[in-house]
Amino acid sequence: MLPKLGSVDAAGSVEAVGSVGPVGSVEAVDVAGWSCPLPLRDHPRVVMGHGGGGALSAELIENVFLPAFGNGPALAALGDSAALDVGGARIAFSTDSFVVRPLFFPGGSIGDLAVNGTVNDLAMSGARAAWLSCAAILEEGVETAVVARVARALGAAARAAGVEVVTGDTKVVEAGHGDGVYLNTAGIGLIPPGVDIRPQRARPGDVVIVSGEIGLHGVAIMSVREGLEFGVEIESDCAALGGLVAAMLAVTPDLHVLRDPTRGGLAASLHEIASAAGVGVAVRETAVPVPPQVANACAVLGLDPLYVANEGKLVAFVPRDRAEEVLAAMRAHPLGAAAAVIGECVTEHPGMVVARTAFGGTRVVDLPLGEQLPRIC
Repeated sequence: MLPKLGSVDAAGSVEAVGSVGPVGSVEAVDVAGWSCPLPLRDHPRVVMGHGGGGALSAELIENVFLPAFGNGPALAALGDSAALDVGGARIAFSTDSFVVRPLFFPGGSIGDLAVNGTVNDLAMSGARAAWLSCAAILEEGVETAVVARVARALGAAARAAGVEVVTGDTKVVEAGHGDGVYLNTAGIGLIPPGVDIRPQRARPGDVVIVSGEIGLHGVAIMSVREGLEFGVEIESDCAALGGLVAAMLAVTPDLHVLRDPTRGGLAASLHEIASAAGVGVAVRETAVPVPPQVANACAVLGLDPLYVANEGKLVAFVPRDRAEEVLAAMRAHPLGAAAAVIGECVTEHPGMVVARTAFGGTRVVDLPLGEQLPRIC
């Protein structure tokens, strides 16, 4: 069952296909093999929505992990990576786990994701990744040829990103307790002097730029997972963004915010930035680059492209007086050729994101509860 995200009304009711009720009373439903990834909130057990990067994930982090971990300043920033002062240098440190199904998909694999996802998390603080760790959790019975194929993909992606895998670990779990291969990577990179990129730095007047067409990764995963055909093969945009960010920083070190819109898509990233900085974000819906194949697939599946995951895109909040130069530098890079200005940061409606439609109206872009397409990274 696929929920209709963005349909939470003022009373707190959420509408989902096959069931309607107030938040807290929508049960997870399985109809003909489709499972709703957004079950009720305040649930006594972990549900798929807790891993979707939306409101349920935020509640789990805020109410369970942060109090237990002590909520120090580096952790409290809740960035894609932590910026740490070490021996007079500033480093970025990040970790991520990858549980994508299937392991191989058009445009990439779990091995590519493991490298690019962590490299990109470091890049969102301005850091150029230097070292990675890799831990593999293997399910008993998985073919060693599959494991080798994943390892080769991971190694090739690391070399392409200019990062070295320097340590790792391997565990095996019993058959039936995994999906063949799960990966965890941690990364370390150096943040250049004078660079301070974090969600709290968004300012009214900032120009919002997205680096290219959105929604490709999530739709690519769904197409192969469910055996769907849309008349043309849709490939993931999985890519390492370190080079693109370096090109942007060469224009100005004063980039206010960078975020890679993975789980929860562009909508979740914009909402998190607006909330962290206490500002409003206004997006022109028609300016958001959505490729026709993604638009068509989302129309068939009842999805909103703004909420679909990406693995090779970034969104940037840039001071207005440097926006044209930054945009030109992005378009000169292969991973930013389709970069576009999609909106601005405003003083109105702090903490909220609104989209101005093609018909002249305005709609609120909510933070999703979970993920429209679970298990996409």
